[in-house]
Amino acid sequence: MQTKLGIDYVFANELEIKNGKLTGKHVGEIIDGEMKAELLRKLAFKEDIYLDQVIAVGDGANDLPMINIAGLGIAFHAKPKVKESADNAISTLGLDGILYLLGFRDREID
Repeated sequence: MQTKLGIDYVFANELEIKNGKLTGKHVGEIIDGEMKAELLRKLAFKEDIYLDQVIAVGDGANDLPMINIAGLGIAFHAKPKVKESADNAISTLGLDGILYLLGFRDREID
């Protein structure tokens, strides 16, 4: 799916499956809030961009570390704690609302 959609990086928790059923366990390292922030730092460094040029979007408390280090952190359809902690929140639009937040207008978006 990553290749099909042209996504450069994918990081996710992987759930263990045995005999076609979820076991309730995970495989590999857990990607928690601190790991999300660390991955964001590493990707910014790898791509040679400053953290203040990064947009981080999340909905849960485990997204707050990355939202708080990004130049633009956005709580997206987020839980109340996240909305309160983030500088920006989008609750009534889709992800295209981020484009509006950046100053794009409908006629500029295909």
